Amino acid sequence: MSKKADFYTPYKGPAGGWGALKSTTKHWLKSKNAVRNIHSLLKTNQPHGFDCPGCAWGEKHDPAKIRFCENGAKAVNWEATSRKVDAAFMAEHSVSWLNTQSDYFLEYQGRLTEPMRYNRETDHYEAISWEQAYKQISDTLKKQSTPDNVAFYTSGRASNEAAFLYQLFARAYGTNNFPDCSNMCHEASGYALTSSIGSGKGTIDINDFEHTDAVFVFGQNPGTNHPRMLETLKEVVQRGAQLFSFNTLQERGLERFQNPQSPIEMLTNGSKPTNTGYFCPKIGGDMAVVRGMVKVLIDLEEIAQLKGEAVFDHDFIKEHTQGLGKYLEQVKQTPWQDIIDQSGLSKADITHAANVYAKAESVILTWAMGITQHHHSVATIHEMVNLMALRGNLGKPGAGVCPVRGHSNVQGDRTMGINECPSQEFLDSLETHFKFTPPQKHGFAVVDTIRAMRDGKVGVFIALGGNFAAATPDTKATEHAIQQCELTVQISTKLNRSHLVTGTEAIILPCLGRTDIDHQAKGQQKVTVEDSFSMIHASGGVLEPLSKEQKSEPAIIAGMAAATLGNFPIDWNETVSDYDIIREHIAAVVPGFKDFNQRILQDGGFYLGSSARERSWETPAGKAICHTHPLPDSILPKRAQDLLSDKTLIMQTLRSHDQYNTTIYGMNDRYRGIKGERKVVFINPADIQRLGFEEGQSVTLRSLWDDGVVRKVSGFKLVPYSIPAGNIAAYYPETNPLVPLDSYGEFSNTPTSKSIAIELETYEQESNGIGISAA
Repeated sequence: MSKKADFYTPYKGPAGGWGALKSTTKHWLKSKNAVRNIHSLLKTNQPHGFDCPGCAWGEKHDPAKIRFCENGAKAVNWEATSRKVDAAFMAEHSVSWLNTQSDYFLEYQGRLTEPMRYNRETDHYEAISWEQAYKQISDTLKKQSTPDNVAFYTSGRASNEAAFLYQLFARAYGTNNFPDCSNMCHEASGYALTSSIGSGKGTIDINDFEHTDAVFVFGQNPGTNHPRMLETLKEVVQRGAQLFSFNTLQERGLERFQNPQSPIEMLTNGSKPTNTGYFCPKIGGDMAVVRGMVKVLIDLEEIAQLKGEAVFDHDFIKEHTQGLGKYLEQVKQTPWQDIIDQSGLSKADITHAANVYAKAESVILTWAMGITQHHHSVATIHEMVNLMALRGNLGKPGAGVCPVRGHSNVQGDRTMGINECPSQEFLDSLETHFKFTPPQKHGFAVVDTIRAMRDGKVGVFIALGGNFAAATPDTKATEHAIQQCELTVQISTKLNRSHLVTGTEAIILPCLGRTDIDHQAKGQQKVTVEDSFSMIHASGGVLEPLSKEQKSEPAIIAGMAAATLGNFPIDWNETVSDYDIIREHIAAVVPGFKDFNQRILQDGGFYLGSSARERSWETPAGKAICHTHPLPDSILPKRAQDLLSDKTLIMQTLRSHDQYNTTIYGMNDRYRGIKGERKVVFINPADIQRLGFEEGQSVTLRSLWDDGVVRKVSGFKLVPYSIPAGNIAAYYPETNPLVPLDSYGEFSNTPTSKSIAIELETYEQESNGIGISAA
């Protein structure tokens, strides 16, 4: 215990509450901009304010409520800082030295305030003018032998307006190379839902939670990743509905929540439960859980039929589904022992969950990246859709599927055309409106882009936000690939790892954030975003930018495009003088955006709509397709299976509570009891003993893959935790070096960051010269 006592103390309180208020206050003061940021926080997610730069959870339209959570406050204060990273800062610090610093240190230095170019001879970034930056970018783009030598990366932070201009620029240039953050998170959701119900988005809105009889939450930790969801879950339980959570780790936000906006709860130190049942399946065992539930439902249906009753919604099945019979036969043939072994749950637990599902008239099923980052993620989501179809829980009030997206506009970016595999309908619409023929060949997603950079097939990498070098898998391989580029361009608000892993030439372009007022030629501008419920709403900054050299994302895109393409296919500079012009183009190209400029004037924005919510299935069969997959023999790809031993553990990467994506706000993880440390491994106490280690001991993690590459990270401390035996968890991006580039999801090509085969070694052995560490 002595080795771990200084950084680990189990957390006993609820999520939210006084701890959230204390943390919010701390980060507010750390921003060095405290007075202005009070105003900023009160404008967060408000009708005449800005959209939180954090998660994509939606809002009920109650203007009287404060609409930011603890992590939203961290994001706002982190962005609205008075600290600056300018040419003077870069003159003091070489790129090589900065690259030895932590991710927390880098982003804590402040906002980027002027365009800069990397000088390889001096190893420093130096200031350049915007005109110089645009010219270097355009000259490099113009001399490429093919437009497919360029990749255009997009972060989910980008607004609808920026994303639409970005895809127009790239397609007018001639490529569909659009790697984006969706490729690393919810790609499996989009693929599975589109192939099942004809739309890659969820089928509910936030009001459905008020009418549902049961909610099933799979593979997500809302207390850290989307805290505003906790109030919704608490309300579901309070009004007597059932709420079952399935998550590998025991997470406090899925247990109890103290609402910081409730005076009674705060004064009495009370809290409310956020579940009526909590189950901890093994990593990757969720498909087996759902398979078992359906197996129970089949038995219940047979019993009901003997009484002249039914558990299945036969009218819905007949009218709206295809393939369910074949799927049910597959379920019947799946042995219970396989389900129990893979899920890690007992037959009694699964039966209990199935009975609750069977009794509920309306059910919502939600999930996040605990489901989407496995080899069999698409099959798992298909399984979930099949479960929902059995009782008609698609397209009716209080029921439906809900993938909970991460970054605030990751869903909107895809709606705007950020897609390496665009639909023909979208390309045809672009051609009709803009009078040019877009490229037809599908482009590169994230994993393929890394390979293409490595192999010399992509030589220019432009990133609209994000932190590509830190967010992607197989860190050493990715960094090597980026370094093969002729030019890397980063459009960013703050310094991060991707600015320090460069091509031969590298440019940083400082952009405005959500909190910043966006002044353009025809006045102050607003942008729009789309949340997880397909609500489109406006966002306008409230703070004057730190520097006149900071430009908006649409303005930067227009500047690059005008320098490269002239006024083809639009007058770029005129278009960004007033974002209403951009929205008029969007309305002409993207379905559902008619009268766009008028509809965003209403408080709360407007609902984009969902064909599947209306039981209109945009599939080839015109029905919801029930796909059939066997339960996998192993959740791991074949290339890892032959290397397993009795010492093998399955690891998932996750965020700390002081983190959003790759942005590290602090070194604590309050709900998991970690203080001042990020190099930790959450592990079952029985595994610590079985493998001959001690609590708090430092270890090396080595991943198993059949390519002969040694992937290791070192100096991680063992933390006993409530997690199934044989499973471990650790933070990313620190453990991204362990995720092989070639370990990705079937159909989705998403890195399998939630299921990596690992073996532990003592850190002392490695420090004596045994093995090579990747970190």
